[in-house]
Amino acid sequence: QVHLVESGGGSVTAGGSLRLSCEASGYTSRRYYCMGWFRQATGKEREGVAAIGRGDTYYSDSVKGRFTVSQDNAKNTLYLQMTSLKPEDTGMYYCAASGRFCYMPLQSYSYDYWGQGTQVTVSS
Repeated sequence: QVHLVESGGGSVTAGGSLRLSCEASGYTSRRYYCMGWFRQATGKEREGVAAIGRGDTYYSDSVKGRFTVSQDNAKNTLYLQMTSLKPEDTGMYYCAASGRFCYMPLQSYSYDYWGQGTQVTVSS
């Protein structure tokens, strides 16, 4: 059973930074083809913001240049460094992992496992 736990969310003012972490447990020896970060604002659909896999990193246009996704395989942890935060970055951030080849790393249907989320609130 794969278990993903996010941490690092919080409240910041615009221009601030946060680093989210996602620790994976369970079948940690399993190779995840992709791991990603998604967010969902109130009343909006979940959107992919960053992913890592297939030997590359992927970002949505809205976060490109401000967010950086990375992973530490030794710690089974995925990170999302967020800088120059804006109020529109507010939302619940979810970590996800794919146990199969993911053709579209920023699409939620590519992922099999999800964390419970961590809230990020950016005030102006």
